[in-house]
Amino acid sequence: MDLAQAVYVTTAAFPGTQRFGLTAQLRRAAVSVPPNVAEDQVRDSNPDFLRFLAIAAGSLAEIGTQLLLDQIR
Repeated sequence: MDLAQAVYVTTAAFPGTQRFGLTAQLRRAAVSVPPNVAEDQVRDSNPDFLRFLAIAAGSLAEIGTQLLLDQIR
């Protein structure tokens, strides 16, 4: 939840030209992490638990990559 909030605060300062590009991508990725972590908490099976954690980890990797790409633009 803290990450999603930080991404929203940070991207609010991005230029308007990024609204439909990097801002939207970062926000979508950040917002997907908490629900996937929460959903894996209610699953009773190890495969489901691992799948939802993998999805959350993928979103975190996406955020990291997008921030790196922003540094080189």
